[in-house]
Amino acid sequence: MGAFGENLRLAARVVAHGARTSGRRLLASAAVRPPGRGPEKLLIAPQDLRTSDPTIAADIYAGRYAFAGRTVSTGGASPFLAAAPSQDWAAELHGFGWLRHLEAAGTTLAQANARALVEEWISLRGGPDPVARQPEVAARRLMSWLSHSPLVLTAADRQFHRRFLKTIARETRLLARAANTAPDGAPKLTAAAALAFAGLTLAGEARLQRASSKALAEEIDRQILPDGGHASRNPGDLVELLVDLIPLRLAYAARNLPPPQPLITAIDRMTPMLRFFRHGDGDFAHFNGAGATSADLLAAVLAHDDARGLPLDDAAHSGYQRIAAGDAVVLVDAGPPPPFPLSANAHAGCLSFEYSSGPDRIVVNCGAPRFGREDWERAARATAAHSTATINDESSCRFTSGGVRRLVGARIMAGPTDVPVARKREARGVTLTASHDGYAARFGVVHERMLTLAPNGETLSGEDLFRGPEGGAPHVGEQQIAVRFHLHPAIKASVTQDGRGAVLALADGTGWTFGSADAAVTLEESVFLSGALGPRRSEQIVIRATLRAALRLAWSFERMPADASRRRTPSVAQFAPLPL
Repeated sequence: MGAFGENLRLAARVVAHGARTSGRRLLASAAVRPPGRGPEKLLIAPQDLRTSDPTIAADIYAGRYAFAGRTVSTGGASPFLAAAPSQDWAAELHGFGWLRHLEAAGTTLAQANARALVEEWISLRGGPDPVARQPEVAARRLMSWLSHSPLVLTAADRQFHRRFLKTIARETRLLARAANTAPDGAPKLTAAAALAFAGLTLAGEARLQRASSKALAEEIDRQILPDGGHASRNPGDLVELLVDLIPLRLAYAARNLPPPQPLITAIDRMTPMLRFFRHGDGDFAHFNGAGATSADLLAAVLAHDDARGLPLDDAAHSGYQRIAAGDAVVLVDAGPPPPFPLSANAHAGCLSFEYSSGPDRIVVNCGAPRFGREDWERAARATAAHSTATINDESSCRFTSGGVRRLVGARIMAGPTDVPVARKREARGVTLTASHDGYAARFGVVHERMLTLAPNGETLSGEDLFRGPEGGAPHVGEQQIAVRFHLHPAIKASVTQDGRGAVLALADGTGWTFGSADAAVTLEESVFLSGALGPRRSEQIVIRATLRAALRLAWSFERMPADASRRRTPSVAQFAPLPL
């Protein structure tokens, strides 16, 4: 009954939170032009930073729509009436982000095809799929239509021109009314950005421009943290938001209007955080729902980084720590879960870390797949999918369940609340010490982790301690401890003969060793969910013990001397996508 009551209380918090934030969207709604004639013209065409591929234009013309890892061939029928193979596919279709590929083709045929598909969508009012009317999808569609309006309107007749502008005005009204129902976090900020784009682009919408700018500023202040992280604690949200916020800043300049100050300062804070989360191979760390990140998209965003700010070491507001030495990078989740309303995609990965050396990823978290996340949601968000410790294979966070889960999604209802962090730099390297109380209520145990990265980056030493909430020894029992180190799929590993370590062979032939003096080491199956082509098979090093046998587990990764490394080429099977 207690857990059920807590679920209801947290569900009520979500409803109340939505009510508190609705006023900002209503500001924009009241400012939109009433139904009737549409705007006479579009004043600008905002820039689209997303990379394009002109070859995709030929597929679309042939009726092959490949979105979100799925392909639908319509055989000449309308794609907006086709049965969507997934919600992700439908969201990409109705978001019209694919117009950029037709624009990149640069042909009269691509222009005509773009115009025909937009006209078809307008005639069908989006078709029967409710995904088309989701606020976050409507926001993406509005931004895509505005950005690629020259493509759609080139050589268009007067009747289509008027109809297109009138539809944009209607879509803006509908979005202004529905924006406060968007999922909290990045989708709600995306909706605010779309309305700001509309206010800048549509002629005669000065009132909308002022109201949407104010609403945008309030939403940015609420979601973007002082260190540049996002309130959801998902690093991937930074890229997705910046790819809209940077063109929005440019749109204000194109209109000779001052952008809201929160927009300017947020971009200046967010871009260094992109560098904070990057490993040597250019990819992002996989924490709290972050999956595969497009290298081209990341490069496009960073190309507009005017500040060129260096990444922080201590992103305390976002709850992350970074240690860099030599060409090595260690990134650590050292914060509590995000607030309940923003935890729909958050993971139970407190004190997990990722470790890379140059372009080689060594220790990773399982991450999250780019598409089809619902198939992996429970496994991906569990503590066991992260490079940290579990007790009795339970997660350090508890998620909503039952009817409340169906109502508000799988949000975090309990987890670590006290996550103290200390950093120390000394001759042997930088030492980071952090702890969390996510297991204190259930097991009377606080997990403390100490990481030391050597000055040359070639040795990472760690200790995992398990103590009582007040600092003393915990109630010792037979609780099972498992400390996991998920390895990147490019690594081949084998356990040493004494069972107290492992030898790792990286893709370039470099050799590394892992050792544990306090307990035996096993090598177990894992899965790397954040692969660009889908989930991939991988392995994990696991140290298992009981609290009665070990309150302290020490371990280390160390690069082998060059003459001791053997060149070992990974097999093709390790790089093959995992069958689903």
